[in-house]
Amino acid sequence: MQIDSSIFKAYDIRGVVDKTLTEEAARAIGQALGALAKEKNVDTMCVGRDGRLSGPKLSRALMEGITDMGIHVKSIGMTPTPVLYFATVLTKTGSGVAVTGSHNPPEYNGLKMMMGKETLYGDGIQALRERIEKGISVSETKGKIEEIDVLTPYLEKILGDVKLARPMKVAIDCGNGVTGPTALELFKRLGCEVTPLYAEIDGHFPNHHPDPSKPANLVDLIETVKTTDVELGLAFDGDGDRLGVVTKSGQIIYPDRQMMLFAADILKHNPGAPIIYDVKCTRRLVPWIKEHGGIPTICRTGHSLVKAKLKETQAPFAGEMSGHLFFNDQRWPGFDDGLYAGARMLEILSRTSNPSGVLEALPTAVNTPELHIEMQEGENKQFVEKLQKELHFDDATDVITIDGIRVEWEDGFALARSSNTTPVVVLRLEGDTPEALERIKTRFGNAIKEIYPSVVLPF
Repeated sequence: MQIDSSIFKAYDIRGVVDKTLTEEAARAIGQALGALAKEKNVDTMCVGRDGRLSGPKLSRALMEGITDMGIHVKSIGMTPTPVLYFATVLTKTGSGVAVTGSHNPPEYNGLKMMMGKETLYGDGIQALRERIEKGISVSETKGKIEEIDVLTPYLEKILGDVKLARPMKVAIDCGNGVTGPTALELFKRLGCEVTPLYAEIDGHFPNHHPDPSKPANLVDLIETVKTTDVELGLAFDGDGDRLGVVTKSGQIIYPDRQMMLFAADILKHNPGAPIIYDVKCTRRLVPWIKEHGGIPTICRTGHSLVKAKLKETQAPFAGEMSGHLFFNDQRWPGFDDGLYAGARMLEILSRTSNPSGVLEALPTAVNTPELHIEMQEGENKQFVEKLQKELHFDDATDVITIDGIRVEWEDGFALARSSNTTPVVVLRLEGDTPEALERIKTRFGNAIKEIYPSVVLPF
């Protein structure tokens, strides 16, 4: 069959429901996954879905496609994506699909996929498309679908692992995503007094977009934390694999600073271990990790790429600026989980009487948010490749090209990389002081303009 190739992204499958991502497409993808499972000697896959309105029909079509190939399905129902990852560990299948649009607008949905303990990304996702286009012969015997409860053992696993030193008062913004009921139960059972915001699952997302990486989506949480007696605010994205954090004064603690707190705690028990961070993270992470006895290890951006690096290095912890945090110590099995990350954060902060003070004292710098240069499809990659070849900085202390170009100076850095999900060039700049940031903006901007005189820079 013909299938819209635009839905096959770098890290997942994602499209507009009933336009680019149809039930027919979901069934065909299920068949392709079933065929791959056979080749990998996988006989059972787990399937879960988030709270989007299209979730039931797309997950049903996907499961029908998988069972068409003689592969069995353990259906875990409507749960956060990390619960699906946990299901692949619990059932020992190492294989599963979360039907989720993550933090995309309501009209979108998609698939995050694992096979044989490996996350599918890049060429692995394109190979599914090629299978579908060539045509797939279904099996004579169908697999069976079994509904199982994974949420109960998932919660028991966290509650058996994480212990708070004292009860805490927290506000939790779930953005009407799938995390609502799970988050409320988890944090109450941990011993927290919880003030919930938008905890009802609603695929229309009527209050704000479920993406805690954007400050505009944290406005209500900040107001709640500042004006009530809660100590801290936690926010989750639409499918629960990313964490946002807000302090009592309304400061947003971005994931690269959250990583400092986690790295220091984890390195106490894993001295000399690598700690993985992506190219968008603050440069303040490097000396912090070294000071706490770890080896800072930079990685390309993308949760699938970070997972692959995690497996390669066996690092006990990894994180990226977008909010995916991976605990791979003896306590948790290495997947990104915003709910578990929130629990681990409260475990650390419950040891102090001033959690916000601890978070706000973490090293920081003056930086831009993630900035974008919009382009046509494919242009962004060519743009960045040219920058990698032609940009030269005699005054730089380092130039890192594992993912775009990150130029390091004594007092800051500038990054330009090609997004793998949308046709944009991603920029991020940081300075130790406002003056340093302005100088780096000018220096980096002028260098780009020499190569692309007509480009409109967003800074």
